[in-house]
Amino acid sequence: MIRALVVAIIVISIAVIFYFNNQKEKKVNLEDKISPETEMQKSNIIENVEYSSKDSRGNEYIIRAEEGEIDVDASNIIYLKNVSAIIFLNNSYKILITADFGKYKIDNFDTIFSKNVIIKYQEKKINSEYLDFSILRNSMIISKNVIYTDSENTLTTDVIEINIKTKDIKFFMYDENNKVNLINQN
Repeated sequence: MIRALVVAIIVISIAVIFYFNNQKEKKVNLEDKISPETEMQKSNIIENVEYSSKDSRGNEYIIRAEEGEIDVDASNIIYLKNVSAIIFLNNSYKILITADFGKYKIDNFDTIFSKNVIIKYQEKKINSEYLDFSILRNSMIISKNVIYTDSENTLTTDVIEINIKTKDIKFFMYDENNKVNLINQN
């Protein structure tokens, strides 16, 4: 009987020691998981983003955003919020762009701007919901609820294409039966 009691006390003591040691290890592991250093390593959010580039022709492109999120599947893509961009075209005018959102490719500087897009250059302003800007293609393709205004005209269209190298501008509609609407303000 005494032997059984001693064995039971030893078994209970060992169980209690293992239980408390295991709880201590769990507490340490939990603290490691929530440390600020670990959170920063796992985070893909960047605040106050800014990228700039210059091409071989001397054109300069600067993009800023309040927040950027790196795509976990494609690390060369950053999704932006509250975006602004400045494009300094060599021997020409500068272009200012703002939008609620953007998708920026780090490796080639191509950017898609979306929602509440505003483009300003010279005395012209273009409002739209979508802008595909590509330095490689030398183009800006502006679409979705496009309104172009200058000092004399207001124009509504489906798409505006601007060649940033030649400065050529094309206005067109998706449906050939619809026409670009031009209102002269004079």
